[in-house]
Amino acid sequence: MRKIIHCDCDSFFASVEMRDDPSLRGRAVAVGGSSQRRGVIATCNYEARRFGVRSAMPTGHAMRLCPDLIVIPPQMDKYRRVASDIRQIFSTYTDLIEPLSLDEAYLDVSQSKRCAGSASLMAEEIRQRVSRELGITISAGVAPNKFLAKVASDWNKPNGLMVIPPAKVDAFVRQLPVEKIHGVGKVSRARLHGRGIYLCSDLQQFSLHELSKEFGQFGPRLYEYARGIDERDVVPSRDRKSLSVERTFEMDIADAGEARLALGELLSQLQQRLQTKSQSDRVSGVFIKLKSCDFRQTTVEQGHIGGLQEQSFQRLLAQAWSRLASPVRLIGAGVRFAEPAAAQSRQLVLFH
Repeated sequence: MRKIIHCDCDSFFASVEMRDDPSLRGRAVAVGGSSQRRGVIATCNYEARRFGVRSAMPTGHAMRLCPDLIVIPPQMDKYRRVASDIRQIFSTYTDLIEPLSLDEAYLDVSQSKRCAGSASLMAEEIRQRVSRELGITISAGVAPNKFLAKVASDWNKPNGLMVIPPAKVDAFVRQLPVEKIHGVGKVSRARLHGRGIYLCSDLQQFSLHELSKEFGQFGPRLYEYARGIDERDVVPSRDRKSLSVERTFEMDIADAGEARLALGELLSQLQQRLQTKSQSDRVSGVFIKLKSCDFRQTTVEQGHIGGLQEQSFQRLLAQAWSRLASPVRLIGAGVRFAEPAAAQSRQLVLFH
């Protein structure tokens, strides 16, 4: 039986800012872009969430919900340093660490000898060390698989611990609301509720064939998760599939020439981020993303042919611009990566 821990920092960016500025504690705090520049909220603390503020929400709307909201510009370098320190703590318990983002990760501690092999004790010790050594809180879930561990880590947030022992898996999943299943959003939830399916025990009444017919490729996952089944391994490393940069403009761009100039600035940022030879060798395609003033979005891409050149991105920009035929509020540019085995043996020249 596997022992999986899912660790998830509580309001990570905001927690780091409150740690560094104790005067922010007890106040509604968010990290994100300025409302005057059409920014969005990256994360917010629980005081802000009581007003309905959420991540990915436009900052202007968040300020209307919570007029006293303190919005702090993100400092990603600082957050990465803290995330690296957290990873160092994880690594003293196991080498099988699968990061999902800066602030959350799966740990497979099945073979770990720490805490006499008790995953529950390891999770509690990790939480205590993160709090004591780094000054932020982290919630954790312990279960026999990744699906249940992630559900458990969210159960007692913030600063909580939830353990689902193997003997209690069946009873736990039977009473689990279907919206707790990863991948069940508003649309899927409405479809499930429309069929009278509210709990995983309701899902268990349907066969694999019935769920596959109703929900397509998502059907088998619903069938297994409703029974607490998840055979996915904790994968220590993940290969990046793409890399991109984007900018949301304070004022809509209505002129194609201005858009080309803005793209040039973005490509300079992309070149800085595409720093390593291994990444350059694996580039398999390029793409442009535009979002119009009325929030329509289009992405144009092409497979990589020869060296990466600015002209390629500019051609894609022209195609995307003609599709929207409207002023744009956002421009993005990026590259796709091939699988490592398919990478070319030579280094590409970026932007002749």
